[in-house]
Amino acid sequence: MNKMILLVEDNPDDEALTLRAVRKNMPHGIVVARDGAEALEFLFGTGRYGDRDLTVNPLLVLLDLKLPKVNGLEVLRRTREDARTRSIPVIVFTSSTEEQDILDSYRLGANSYIRKPVDYGQFCQDMKQVMHYWLGVNQLPPQRNCPPC
Repeated sequence: MNKMILLVEDNPDDEALTLRAVRKNMPHGIVVARDGAEALEFLFGTGRYGDRDLTVNPLLVLLDLKLPKVNGLEVLRRTREDARTRSIPVIVFTSSTEEQDILDSYRLGANSYIRKPVDYGQFCQDMKQVMHYWLGVNQLPPQRNCPPC
């Protein structure tokens, strides 16, 4: 799968809504990580993703903050610290309304912070706009074929 996004979401209902909305609006594949540890394994090709082709990174990461094992802020921090993943756009997509979460997300390098709408129609509309902007309008950095560090 050369073109995909990574959804990091532990809530099965939010996962299903996001998958439905994303698949409606983009032709790319989607990989789901259900906790922060799995997200890091995928991004860095360790654990269950040890055989993943690390020359192909996700085009975009949709990251929830309140995750089991490793929280979303820690996933964001580690993603930004590593040269292999630093330029991947990370959209914090969460239900958190805490001001500190917003501040910490941007401090750690989030490209955007979006609160998940409660209304299904608004949820779909927001996802359509996110996909249109980040995968259509926005110019993503080229993927480089570099060996793992």
